[in-house]
Amino acid sequence: MLQTPSGGAGHGAAAADSGLMSIGTVLNVLRDEFPEVTISKIRFLESEGLIEPQRTPSGYRKFSAEDVERLGHVLRMQRDHYLPLKVIREYLDAMERGEAVALPVVGRQRDGGEALPDPWEAPTAARIGRAELMAAAEIGERELEEWESYGLIAPLPDGAYDAEVVTVAALVVELGRFGIEPRHLRAMKAAADREAGLVDQVVAPLKRHRNPQTRAHAEARTKELAGLTVKLHAALVQTALGVRLP
Repeated sequence: MLQTPSGGAGHGAAAADSGLMSIGTVLNVLRDEFPEVTISKIRFLESEGLIEPQRTPSGYRKFSAEDVERLGHVLRMQRDHYLPLKVIREYLDAMERGEAVALPVVGRQRDGGEALPDPWEAPTAARIGRAELMAAAEIGERELEEWESYGLIAPLPDGAYDAEVVTVAALVVELGRFGIEPRHLRAMKAAADREAGLVDQVVAPLKRHRNPQTRAHAEARTKELAGLTVKLHAALVQTALGVRLP
């Protein structure tokens, strides 16, 4: 098993069983540690030779636990050590061959010698197309249209989707395994919209400010409030059911 200087084994090996995973499932596993990861990022790392997932006859990617573990190492080494992908690939390949290699130190330098991150090579827009969304969720056109009819998923004005809908799609699929249908989730969507409206009401004055620093503060405050509302929602559901989640 690969070991890196910071983080140890990836979340994939701990969270997944021996079965193969879809790219949407992989995204959910990785987002516990890497909230900003997207399908575009995973596909880009594949194109750069960092991972080699299997393919189904219809062309869908299928990831093993080892693939997810390697992805975790790659993302961790980018985040913590600012290493370019070529260096990461060579380092991990050497580790897999059993070679004792030291972690390289590369990157631009600030005054005083502190490393600066290299520009991210992957596409920055966290957006996916309709076909990519259906492939990630492993659903068909009929299912997606049904979800859209209940407001669970909505396209952007240009027809693309925010990458976060992959998480929504994966959760809708998982709930469906327990007999909870999309029509049952309309109340949850309405509650989420009300919570989002409350957060937006709080940060709206900051968003309208002309000062870029104030607008940046508004974005940070939005994320903070969103996190708190999600935690409160989860706590309320657990309290109502009389259960405690791990």
